[in-house]
Amino acid sequence: MIKKNETAVPKPLLGLLLALGAAAGLSAFSDRIDPYHLDVLIGVGINIILAVSLNLIGGHTGQFSLGHAGFMAVGAYAAAAVTLFLGPRLIPDAAPGGFQENALFLGALLSAGLAAALAGLLVGIPSLRLRGDYLALVTLGFGEIIRVLLQNFEPLGGALGLNGIPPYTTVFWVVASAALAIYVVGCLVRSTYGLGFKAVRDDEIAASAVGLDPARYKVVAFVIGAFFAGIAGGLFGHFKMTITPSGFDFTRSIEIVVMVILGGLGNTFGVILAAILLTLLPEVLRPVAEYRLVLYAVLLVALMLLRPRGLFNFRLGRRVSSS
Repeated sequence: MIKKNETAVPKPLLGLLLALGAAAGLSAFSDRIDPYHLDVLIGVGINIILAVSLNLIGGHTGQFSLGHAGFMAVGAYAAAAVTLFLGPRLIPDAAPGGFQENALFLGALLSAGLAAALAGLLVGIPSLRLRGDYLALVTLGFGEIIRVLLQNFEPLGGALGLNGIPPYTTVFWVVASAALAIYVVGCLVRSTYGLGFKAVRDDEIAASAVGLDPARYKVVAFVIGAFFAGIAGGLFGHFKMTITPSGFDFTRSIEIVVMVILGGLGNTFGVILAAILLTLLPEVLRPVAEYRLVLYAVLLVALMLLRPRGLFNFRLGRRVSSS
């Protein structure tokens, strides 16, 4: 009997390591990439993080959230506050691209994720008894509250937002963060804890009857999803170098929801492909700029009608053998 090699690297971890290696390789040649293509590439990576994190909440746990842009905003402002206000005091003479600068950015991203996770906890706990449309309304209200608060909070720029954010975001940080989000969500869903998410999604009453605590799984999903949305916000702010509250409005949340629905609820691979498609599609339609939004909307409606369970949610039926 052949025994499996117990020291072999698990496939998900191997995939993460390969992705980190690819991120380092891309970062080494990022100076040769056209700025326009670099902008699109980083936009794809940020949208993948947002879509995968929302898929944990909506696809795997069954909680319909419309406030993901609010978590992204919390992360963007938290990371920008660290690098703008604390950075010059902590490392006044940091060399560009050096260890200190990277360490500061890593701390800013962690701060962004933790701040957004705290916001997710604050949303998740009062929403334990809600589901469906009622939960969607609560998360929608949360996103608007965050936007209005930031719009009227002058220490963080108010309606004008924050400008002069250091351009710390690189291809490496984006690809590495996207790979980490996919790895964490994938491992979580495939674990026994992930079975609890699916049980809560399918039937909360049945899950409670077998001894599961739906409230705990809801809160965990919100916290982890919000954490990665905050990291995506931090990456976004340090790439665009300016952020405003209007950039994290209801429309932004809807864009992320469409990626998840189009990719197929609970289908991580499909959600990744949908995030790539919906990031590239507006760029492909630029030659017809005056009709771009109309064509974009028509294509989305057609895709939803033709593939209501998700464009990339392929489920092979069982073959029934004839007797």
